[in-house]
Amino acid sequence: MQRKMTLHIGEIISQKIKEEGRTKTWLAEQVGRDKSTLCKMLKNNSICSYLLMRISIAMKHNFFDDLSMYYAEIQQYAG
Repeated sequence: MQRKMTLHIGEIISQKIKEEGRTKTWLAEQVGRDKSTLCKMLKNNSICSYLLMRISIAMKHNFFDDLSMYYAEIQQYAG
């Protein structure tokens, strides 16, 4: 049986916002979006790389590393 693995980058970012004691309003201001637009983006399981870079810089967390770890995990199971 094949193991289904999913990554929801919006949920990962939202969790990190909570962990850091920040708000989505704060992050929206940092990346030049309004809060409602940011919230819609975070409901998606994908995000454009440019915005992910801006979020990573604002939050001082490399979300691309999270994606890389996910990729390594699915490669293990795909093998």
